[in-house]
Amino acid sequence: METKVIRFAGQGSSSGTFPEATLSLNSGPRRIFLLSPANVFGLRAKLILGENGRSPLALRLRSEGVPLGEIFSFISGLYFRGKLTYAQTHANPPPGIPGVVVITATGGLVSPDKAFTLEELREIAAGSVDASEPRYRVPLERDARLLCDHMGDSEVVLLGSVATPKYVEPLLGIFGERLTFPAEFVGRGDMSRGGLLLRCARERMQLTYVPVAGAVRHGARPPKLPRLARRVARKVAPGGS
Repeated sequence: METKVIRFAGQGSSSGTFPEATLSLNSGPRRIFLLSPANVFGLRAKLILGENGRSPLALRLRSEGVPLGEIFSFISGLYFRGKLTYAQTHANPPPGIPGVVVITATGGLVSPDKAFTLEELREIAAGSVDASEPRYRVPLERDARLLCDHMGDSEVVLLGSVATPKYVEPLLGIFGERLTFPAEFVGRGDMSRGGLLLRCARERMQLTYVPVAGAVRHGARPPKLPRLARRVARKVAPGGS
């Protein structure tokens, strides 16, 4: 039987062209990650999206283009970098299905590996991420239905806020009980989430995924993450081993 292949913006022409980090050979539950976008209206975004940007990243954005994951990691810093690293570490999609996709303001679901020029980025990122905004919701629901129709019994993990309806409302009606989020996100701010995700990715540990439907989405702020122990390089005497 021929394996079905679905693609979102930025993916290759066959199931074998997905980035290695988004594929998993383990036999555990099939799992696909949806990443919330970076805020393109913040100060860091202006450094590369403004007309006067002169950083290496801004110059690349105006010429050959930059992968969306790299753009959003710069804009959002620790939080998006944590989401992307964690998702690429733990994604386990069915054959022919992307393991990591990014929610965008007007472009639906997009591969983090798709390269965008400045004008292309403005087209898909400058809109309002609001459940009542058709330019955001229609392409998101279109791509979410496509994913849902081909992902079998896979679980979908939302790495983004569940405290507001902007992601939950469009996605819950499509994925239902299969839409989950990390329980450890409740009560944490963006920086704390990003740090937690990077630690878990480094230690190859997964968080606790719970269905969005019926979950407690607000809670007390958890204790701060403990400081990581510094790794001190051991000095070796001349001639030593």
